[in-house]
Amino acid sequence: MNTIANIPATENESWGYWGTMQEEAPAAWAIALPAIAMVTGTELDAARAFLDSRHGRHFADEVRNHLLKGKPLADAINAAIAEWMGWTIGRQTSKQYGIPRGLPYLTGFVIHCGIIEETAE
Repeated sequence: MNTIANIPATENESWGYWGTMQEEAPAAWAIALPAIAMVTGTELDAARAFLDSRHGRHFADEVRNHLLKGKPLADAINAAIAEWMGWTIGRQTSKQYGIPRGLPYLTGFVIHCGIIEETAE
């Protein structure tokens, strides 16, 4: 079972989710990483790889959009998660990234980023 104590740290402080969230990054990371892993059914390391990627930067942009609408941080993160889980992988994205068509967008990219990181090691 994953706990707050074993949340992996970012490996990309200047870019990705962390860099985009700026001063809110530590709190935003602690909320988003375990929530993404839980909702996608993936390991924390795959969620970390996603958040550290350019896709994590785009996810952070969505969180910031919700913050600008006046939502508290946790609600903004949950709203972004709900949006990304509501979108599905289409034909072009499936072809480009090899992610199965119809998979929730967030799940697909978390798995994709986890695999890319594993194969790079």
